[in-house]
Amino acid sequence: MKTFLTLSVIAVLLLGGAVWFSRTIQTNDTGIISTNGLHWHPELEIYVNGEKQEVPQNIGLTGVHQPMHTHDDLPIIHLEFQGVVKKDDVILGQFFKNWGKDMSSFGANMKMTVNGIENTELENYVMQDKDKIVLHYE
Repeated sequence: MKTFLTLSVIAVLLLGGAVWFSRTIQTNDTGIISTNGLHWHPELEIYVNGEKQEVPQNIGLTGVHQPMHTHDDLPIIHLEFQGVVKKDDVILGQFFKNWGKDMSSFGANMKMTVNGIENTELENYVMQDKDKIVLHYE
């Protein structure tokens, strides 16, 4: 009985240490945004030669439900992730990938603003909650 109790305590300590070590690694990784998921809603508008283009409803909802998707409340992009979320999971380019489009498919001369400020990160931009992203193509 004493051996079983000793082994149980050791097992609990090892498991606790492994969980602590895992969380330490995750929180020190600069590529991780959240270890507990997130639920954000940036907005995206696209203009080609001044004419607004409609972003389709239900991007990322056909077949496998993607954590990055649209509904009928456009121009909102839903970012609904569980568990660990990395920067690469929420970049603007990933949205276009889910959509099946290349960002340059609307035109060659592209400018982007985020919350009214010009931004040159384009497809590498890490979207944030309540961002207002506007793409202008000439």
